[in-house]
Amino acid sequence: MSNEQDALSIQRRGLMLVLSSPSGAGKTTLSRQLLDNDKQIQLSVSATTRARRPSEKDGVDYRFVDTVTFRGMIERKQFLEYAEVFGNYYGTPRAPVDAALNAGKDMLFDIDWQGTQQLQDKVKADLVTVFILPPSTRDLEKRLLTRAQDSKEVVAQRMAKAADEMSHYDAYNYVIVNRDIVTSISNLKAILDAERLKLQRQVGLSGFVKALREGR
Repeated sequence: MSNEQDALSIQRRGLMLVLSSPSGAGKTTLSRQLLDNDKQIQLSVSATTRARRPSEKDGVDYRFVDTVTFRGMIERKQFLEYAEVFGNYYGTPRAPVDAALNAGKDMLFDIDWQGTQQLQDKVKADLVTVFILPPSTRDLEKRLLTRAQDSKEVVAQRMAKAADEMSHYDAYNYVIVNRDIVTSISNLKAILDAERLKLQRQVGLSGFVKALREGR
């Protein structure tokens, strides 16, 4: 590449897209559709101490570790954020996120309000936060019961926790009420497209504008 082409190149720093919601509001479905249709974004794989579900793959859905390993990672400051939820630990490893952002790749996070607050404190400039709301409480409970992944006792716990989780909606940049997946994914893509164009993320833009002003 010539010096002139170098001057006209604009690189983009990656962003961290956080999706949060109460369980059953549809953020997992939205996440999967976004990942399937947008090759510029990849999923941040969290570490967790909870048991693996039959449909899950280690290193793909989560990195499954024991409690001793997880606590060791905390001590070595290897997490961007971590939290304890329903007796299990969840956390975001720092190294793969830093590598992706520096390479101009975006990272998708499926984390709760506690984790989002920790990210706000550490990497606010790179963060875009979206809260997903269900259309109704009845619809939320129906989704939890029909997916048949948890016992009735766990569903009851999740419903009890949902009210508290939804009270933090105003701490997010954007809110989507997930009435139907097609509209919600369209809104999510619009948010992502706009955030990618923000001035702060276009590395090398000043050089590009300088070259334009000089007639190159």
